[in-house]
Amino acid sequence: MDFLKRLGFYLVGMSIGIVFLTMFLKKKSDETGVYFCYLPNCRTLKDIRSKSMYYSDEALQKLKEYQLDSTDVTYILTEGDVDFSKSDTESVPCKTYVIEAERKQSNYIFTVQNCRERATIQNVAAQ
Repeated sequence: MDFLKRLGFYLVGMSIGIVFLTMFLKKKSDETGVYFCYLPNCRTLKDIRSKSMYYSDEALQKLKEYQLDSTDVTYILTEGDVDFSKSDTESVPCKTYVIEAERKQSNYIFTVQNCRERATIQNVAAQ
């Protein structure tokens, strides 16, 4: 059997395997409600959402001012983009992240302090 024929069999088998694997993992993630986060943005947001959420007095005031409720906050902490260049990821014991997202025709910027046991929304700003 020459090389090109073996390569063809290999590629056909590998493509069939990839199709079955993606179908299996998609079904598994749909049943359990778990999705896989590999990129830093997704992992950071997932880590923040997994902790008890607290709000500073300033953040609560801004949330009322901008008429944002808990569903809006959850959406921003799920679909937002972490700006790592503005974030302080080296501080100990709590890291501070800047999260930007669009919601209700406005751009919102959340400053979140992410500690080991809890996450605190320090500030909310609109652009």
